[in-house]
Amino acid sequence: MKASTPATLVALTLMITAGLLVAGCTTTGETSEETTLTVFTAASLTGAFTDIGKAYEAQNGNVRIDLVFDGSQALRTQIEQGANPDVFVSASTKHMKALQDGGFMDDGTVAPFLGNSMALIVPADNPANITGLADLAKPGTKIVIGTKDVPFGDYTRQVLDKMAADPAYGEAYREAVMENVISEETAVSSVVPKLTLGEADAAFVYKSDVSKDDLDKVTRIEVPAEYNVMATYPLGILADSPHKAEAESFIAFVRGPDGSAILTEYGFDPIPAES
Repeated sequence: MKASTPATLVALTLMITAGLLVAGCTTTGETSEETTLTVFTAASLTGAFTDIGKAYEAQNGNVRIDLVFDGSQALRTQIEQGANPDVFVSASTKHMKALQDGGFMDDGTVAPFLGNSMALIVPADNPANITGLADLAKPGTKIVIGTKDVPFGDYTRQVLDKMAADPAYGEAYREAVMENVISEETAVSSVVPKLTLGEADAAFVYKSDVSKDDLDKVTRIEVPAEYNVMATYPLGILADSPHKAEAESFIAFVRGPDGSAILTEYGFDPIPAES
């Protein structure tokens, strides 16, 4: 066996030390970047939460936000079937309550944080010449709404129920509108494209769904306050989330000045957190 000289031992020692330092730095770097927060988010929040996620990451370099967008019903079903995100953001209190009743949520973290309302949209060129809600009952009008199981579809039906209760419209109006429905969607994100592609004449969506990028493609028609429905969005942390501290930090950001400013920009009405 070849003997090592003192110089060789020194060199080996330096190499080992350097290697340990590099390994230590690598381990530290991986640890600081390994926290991924999975946030199941209602599709109507796609634009707003994409911006919120980026803003949060910019201020919290050791946390990556993994946003999963879909209809609230679909997200709830995924959780019930075994998916385990850290945070659930719903467009309906109904789906949040169902998860709470099933023991999936950390009840102490669940709270309403956002309001939204319904609007009618038509293509910019408005081929059906729709100027108000009354025009939706005209024969041949092609309307898109949400399925009854998703929040924006449920809220649309509540709007029509209120109108049907008004003698100015009546039950016949609601029946005529529903007869004109050509498609029922599971997520609001698929509605605007149907209008812009000429597949539909009108659609019920959330007020916030008309983004700045859509203003040259669709026109929004307000639903009168007496018929409109205020949607309440709750959010909360999953009971089995392994990242409770990061989830609490993210929710605080969403409800804080930066998150609220982004939500307001997208047409939502933030609900102040209780002190």
